[in-house]
Amino acid sequence: MSGLLRIHWAIAPKTAPRPLINCNRCGTVRAYCSSGKFRVNANGKRIDVWLIYRCIDCDNSWNFGIFERCNRRDIDPALLAALESNDPALAHRHAFDAVALRNRIGRVEEFSDVSVHKRRLGDTREAATVLELQLGLEMPTSLRLDRLLASELCISRSRLQALEEKRLLIVDPDGAKALRKPARAGNTIRIDLAGEADRQAIIAAAGG
Repeated sequence: MSGLLRIHWAIAPKTAPRPLINCNRCGTVRAYCSSGKFRVNANGKRIDVWLIYRCIDCDNSWNFGIFERCNRRDIDPALLAALESNDPALAHRHAFDAVALRNRIGRVEEFSDVSVHKRRLGDTREAATVLELQLGLEMPTSLRLDRLLASELCISRSRLQALEEKRLLIVDPDGAKALRKPARAGNTIRIDLAGEADRQAIIAAAGG
């Protein structure tokens, strides 16, 4: 009986997306980076909160709205305290929210560099011949699944394609189409390595 080895990959993007904004100082479209600082403006019971961005060339500021004309009592006190103290984790979460940025500004420069933390799930007493990778994403990434697998498993994308064509590599959900799409939380990739001469090297690269 073939041994099944399950490994969880926790994937986190390294570089925050950058909104592309018409900078009134530079006179053209420029990328803006998060400053990691919030601006909190209180007017009576109403509160506005922005994450401050800076032009990468001239340092001009742009405010990304987090709360607009929000009643103070509708904001959790702990959250408000985190905003007022420029909590790094909270600023990080908002800065990496490409969907919210795109909805607000439209044009966003995204990056595909990621870090991958690999954790083996359970124990396999017999030699593993089937590898199951379960993906978890801290934030969405633009990195294609085939590029992620090729990089982390140290094999070529053409070999991944060949394994898929032989039904030795199965992706759930979306099947082969998922390989050409960005990696997504909940993707499960199962690879049958029984006939592969470098099986142990691939398993070791996977985190096994």
